[in-house]
Amino acid sequence: MLLLYPSKAPGIVDRVQESGFEIDHAIMTSGHIVFLALGALAVLGITTSTVYSLMVAWGALRFRRAAAAAAGAHTFLPPVSVLKAVHGDEPDLEENLASFFQQDYPEYEILFCARHDSDAGLAAARRVAARFPHVKTSILTCGEPPWPNARTFSLEIMRRQALYPILVTSDSDVRVDPDYLASVVAPLADPKVGMVTCLYRGVTRHGLWAQLEAMGMSVEMTSGVLVANMLEGMKFALGPSMVMRQSTVEKIGGYEQVAQYYADDFVLGNWTATKAGETVVLSSYIVEHHVMNALFKKSIAHQQAWATSTRFSRPAGHVGEVLTYAVPFGLLALAVLGAAGHLYLGLALLAFTILDRVLLCLLIAGCVVHDRAAFSKAWLYPLRDFMGFCFWIRSYFGSRRLRYRGDLYELLPEGRLRKLPE
Repeated sequence: MLLLYPSKAPGIVDRVQESGFEIDHAIMTSGHIVFLALGALAVLGITTSTVYSLMVAWGALRFRRAAAAAAGAHTFLPPVSVLKAVHGDEPDLEENLASFFQQDYPEYEILFCARHDSDAGLAAARRVAARFPHVKTSILTCGEPPWPNARTFSLEIMRRQALYPILVTSDSDVRVDPDYLASVVAPLADPKVGMVTCLYRGVTRHGLWAQLEAMGMSVEMTSGVLVANMLEGMKFALGPSMVMRQSTVEKIGGYEQVAQYYADDFVLGNWTATKAGETVVLSSYIVEHHVMNALFKKSIAHQQAWATSTRFSRPAGHVGEVLTYAVPFGLLALAVLGAAGHLYLGLALLAFTILDRVLLCLLIAGCVVHDRAAFSKAWLYPLRDFMGFCFWIRSYFGSRRLRYRGDLYELLPEGRLRKLPE
C-alpha cells in the first residue's frame, strides 16, 4: 500500500506512481519469462520422450532380428559352472533354484554360497539338490564378508572352487526355462566375446506396488538397455544373468576388484569391454526376475536405491535420463497451458504423453520381454513413468544411505560402497 502526501511535495506522487509501475512491470516481465521457460521445458520434454520412444521401437526391432538370427539348435555346449549366492529365505526360492537343476544341457555344476551353514537359503538349496542328484552340486560358506559388496565375495569363493572355465552367475530371485544354459553360453563360441548378459521381465504375484516395480523392470529397464545397445553397444551387464570365462574374470583382477561397488554387474560388464577388451553380448534369452517386495515401503526403497546408485555409477547418463520420461512433461504442459487459458490443448498434450507410454509398454511387454502381466495392464505404465521421474529427482536430493541384504551402506562417488555400523 502506498501512502501519498501531495501537499508536502508536489512532484513525489508522480515519481512514486512511476516507480510502482516499473516494479509491477518488472514483476510481470519476470513472471512472463518463467512462464515461457516452463512452457518451453514442457515442449522439450514431450519432444525428447517421443524421440526416445521411437528409438526404443527401433532398438526393439533390431533385438527381434538378432533373436531370429540366433534361433535354432545350439552346438557349442562346453561344461559350465553356475554360481548362486544366497542369503536367507525368499518367496518362491526353491522353485527358482529348481529351474537351474532342470537344464537341457550335457554337463554343468551348480555352486551355492552363503555366509553361514545355517542360512535358510542354503537349506533350501540342499532340499532342491536332493531332488536332482544327477546334477553336481557344491554347498559353500564364506563367513562374514570382508568386502563391502557381500555378493561379490561369495562369487569369488565359488569361482575358486569351480570346476569349469565358463562361469554363469545368476541371482537367487531368477527363474529360467530348460534351454537357458544352451542359449546364453552359445555366443561364447566366438573367442572375442567375453561376457553374455540377458534382459529380464519382472514377475510378481503381489499387489499394485510390486506390479509397478515389475513393470519398471520389464519396460523401463529394457527400453534403456535397447537404446544403449543400439547407440554404443553393450558396455555394461545386467546382474540377473551374466556369463563369463574364468580368464576374463582374471583379466580384470577377479571379483575383488568390483567389490567396492554397489552396481557390481554394471562395472563387470564395463570392465570386460574397456579393460579386458572383449565384447559384451546381449543375449536374445529373457529370464524371469521375481519381485520380492510386496509392501509399499520396501518396494519404493528398493527402486529408489537403484535410481540413486545409477546417479553415482553413470552420472552423465543419469542427468540425461530425465528427458526420457513423458508423463511429467505432459502434466507440466497441462499446468502451463491451463493457466494461460488453453486447457484443452494442455489436456491433449497430457493425453499424448499417456498414450506414448501405454504404447511403449505394449511394445516392450508384447514384442521383447513377453510379459503378459505388463501387456494386459499397460494402462498402469504411465503411473510407473511418473514414479521413475520422482525417483530421478530424489536421487539428487534424497539420502545416500541404502539397505541391502540386511546391511546398511552409504553410496560414495563412482557408485562405491561404504558399510555403516547399525
